[in-house]
Amino acid sequence: MLHLINNAIAKRSIAGSLILGTALTACAAQAASVTMYRDPHCGCCLAWAGHMEERGKHEVTSIDHADMGAVKAERGVPADLRSCHTAVVDGYVIEGHVPAADIERLLAERPDGVTGLAVAGMPMGSPGMEHGDHRQPFEVIAFGPEGRSVWASYDGRGS
Repeated sequence: MLHLINNAIAKRSIAGSLILGTALTACAAQAASVTMYRDPHCGCCLAWAGHMEERGKHEVTSIDHADMGAVKAERGVPADLRSCHTAVVDGYVIEGHVPAADIERLLAERPDGVTGLAVAGMPMGSPGMEHGDHRQPFEVIAFGPEGRSVWASYDGRGS
């Protein structure tokens, strides 16, 4: 009888370990490493990296690069969508001050034909460009070989 009880406990422990292992693997799959290329003289890029890391979902590796135009060209960032820094997240190109929530949505949905997301320029109030209550409206643009679309819009009022 004791042998049967020990067997039942062992089976529950194995099942519990498998469930926990699966849950931990799923959590790890949601976390993404971010490689950010930036001009070594730009500070807002580091502020954006802080935004990406603040919720503990992403780890950002920053690489200083003197020729950011070459980095952007190599990764296919359209000239009119360029900003100060370029990141690579799980194979996607992230240009500029894209909010972490939009990147996480991209990683979850993985839409066909999308190479990356971009916030053109450096709009005040976007992640890394915070300055008190000063905010400008901006759009996050999905881009790829099939064209572009608006991924998200921010109206400048903090929404």
